[in-house]
Amino acid sequence: MIEGGNAVAGAALDDVFSDDIVVPAVDGYKLGATLFLPRGAKRRAVLINSATAVPRKVYRGFAGYLARRGAAVLTYDYRGTGDSRPKARSLAGFKADMADWAALDVTAAVRWMRERYRDLPFTYVGHSFGGQALGLIANNAEIPRALLVASQAAHWKLMASPERYRVVAFMNGVGLPLTRLLGYMPAWAGLGVDLPKGVFEQWTRWVLRERYLLDDPALAARENFPKFRGKLRALVMTDDTWATRPAVELLCSAFTSVTPEILSIRPADAGAKTIGHMGFFRSEHRDTLWRGAAEWIEMEG
Repeated sequence: MIEGGNAVAGAALDDVFSDDIVVPAVDGYKLGATLFLPRGAKRRAVLINSATAVPRKVYRGFAGYLARRGAAVLTYDYRGTGDSRPKARSLAGFKADMADWAALDVTAAVRWMRERYRDLPFTYVGHSFGGQALGLIANNAEIPRALLVASQAAHWKLMASPERYRVVAFMNGVGLPLTRLLGYMPAWAGLGVDLPKGVFEQWTRWVLRERYLLDDPALAARENFPKFRGKLRALVMTDDTWATRPAVELLCSAFTSVTPEILSIRPADAGAKTIGHMGFFRSEHRDTLWRGAAEWIEMEG
């Protein structure tokens, strides 16, 4: 099912076609999405799953790069964010948490891609929360290959210092009181986009837990981690203060049916001064980080 979005169908992005569409979530909620297609033959399919509080437009360059190499690529916004937020001006009263993002939105995006491109090799790309969601979705056994970028079990003590203290102070001292006062987490507080109240509250609870979401007794979806049996590569940026190597290793340890390949990348490896938590998706890494990721995605078997 595709419903027309705001963009003209088949609008050209250099030598790639891009189309803003609507993808239905498991419960029918409409998710804003963009489909990128190569002008030539489609040789594989890729789904890019966003980080928390990061709109899909951040991944536009990387998606277009993969499309130019022959991939059909889908990016989308989780409910309550970007083009998947309700029309009301405020998110106050909007019901959603991060578990909903995985169970209802990510699950549906995987299903949509698998049904539409059932004859093509399929790769799941997850950035930060997008990688965490891989372990939470019930249909992850349908994913043959997954690339995690800066995806971690984000317990605050596993973050680099002094960032860990800033995060705890912000979430407890500013974020939670503000979210409960307004009924949502406002973008102007520092995250860049508005977040539903349930999302920010659950995120904060996980950050404070020793094993992040992995030891949340209320999260039944944790049992889906062992269902994933595909190829798994996780990228660690050595200057990332959130997704440190120990935090990435902790998340990967939950995928007990596979042996994840964890690669550490120094900024110097990409000819850069910094990469951090978000920098992988900057276009300056087209000929380094992006090319390496694309070559892995294109591997057979």
